[in-house]
Amino acid sequence: MCYSTVVIPFHVHFRPGLSLYEQVVYAAKKAMIAGQMRPGDPFPSVRVLSKELKINPNTAHKVVTYLITTGLLETRPGIGTVVAVLPEASAAERTQLLGQEIEELVVEAKKLGISLEAMVASIGAHWKRLGGDDKDTDDSGRGGRGKR
Repeated sequence: MCYSTVVIPFHVHFRPGLSLYEQVVYAAKKAMIAGQMRPGDPFPSVRVLSKELKINPNTAHKVVTYLITTGLLETRPGIGTVVAVLPEASAAERTQLLGQEIEELVVEAKKLGISLEAMVASIGAHWKRLGGDDKDTDDSGRGGRGKR
């Protein structure tokens, strides 16, 4: 019998003090945004996630369930769980989704004494590193991710 090596299509660098669930969800979202995982790509099963990441199966199940309920993954009969095609949303709707994360980032930056200019520069550097450019949004406010 031949066994193929299952590879998780994203990296998780577990950090102490943070929820494993949140770290795996973040890593999966990051891979989708960065284009490492595209619509229709297979997503690892709960069993594979649990085994390969060495996390509790309940945690792996919670990750997959969250990604499905938020519309980032979909299940296809006979195929399995795959990355979903993300629906179009207005620029305001997309920005509003990050409201909590942006607020947390601003609070942390202020606690550390980081200026707005330094934060904008840092965000720009991360944006470019993850494959973004100035043309990621067209004049209509819709994301340009699908045009790559």
